[in-house]
Amino acid sequence: MDDRSKGRLTRDGIRIFDPSDFAGMHAAGALAARILDEIAPLVLPGTNTGEIDAVITAMVNDAGAISATIGYKGYKHASCISVNHVVCHGIPGDKRLKDGDILNVDVTVIVDGWYGDTSRMYVAGDVSRKAERLIQVTHDALFKGIEAVKPGNTFGDVGHAIQAYVEAQRMSVVRDFCGHGLGRVFHAPPNVLHYGRAGTGAVLEPGMFFTIEPMVNLGRPETKVLADDWTAVTRDKSLSAQFEHSIGVTEDGCEIFTLSPGGKFHPTWI
Repeated sequence: MDDRSKGRLTRDGIRIFDPSDFAGMHAAGALAARILDEIAPLVLPGTNTGEIDAVITAMVNDAGAISATIGYKGYKHASCISVNHVVCHGIPGDKRLKDGDILNVDVTVIVDGWYGDTSRMYVAGDVSRKAERLIQVTHDALFKGIEAVKPGNTFGDVGHAIQAYVEAQRMSVVRDFCGHGLGRVFHAPPNVLHYGRAGTGAVLEPGMFFTIEPMVNLGRPETKVLADDWTAVTRDKSLSAQFEHSIGVTEDGCEIFTLSPGGKFHPTWI
């Protein structure tokens, strides 16, 4: 079964899922969130990102789930790990973390055909004040976007809430990447922009499933993709941060599918 056999499509091509489908998304989201909880103690100076990814791969397998990213367009890892000025899609490898590094770990799992997609920030060792503030602003920007999710609002309302908050903090929102619909497929309509004009875009309806995953830079918003065709970095080499939740629109707001079981969604140094 795939998304094409579930629910109905809006005129914008966005699938509307049934209330019974929320349980499957909660199960997938809970596993992804638990994995990110359990790797937190590994994020230390001296650990390499490939070691973290190996633990994630083992946890996905031990849970009887499937990694959505292994084999996706040739990708070979169960996570993306993006360090410092890497905006997203950082490839795990032999690079060892240094004291003060900040990193985003992004995991997507498939549980009984449902996709759970989430990412959060971590800090290796002591964090600088500017990095700490960047992480806090990015975390809060995500929740500003989530607060705008309710039936009758638009996707432009979500993007505007994020952009307005971030730019008021004298930081920038990345335009080159966005959130996305999901369910029984990894990526589907809509594209969830993290910037925009209030009142524009498709209208939110109960049963829509999508991610919100703002990427925020200390410097300018422009990015470039490296020669590996995956790793996206800030053009000005400024620090970047990202947080991501998968959510479903309800009759009066939304449910977050990827809540941290241990309350560790925000870095534990706060």
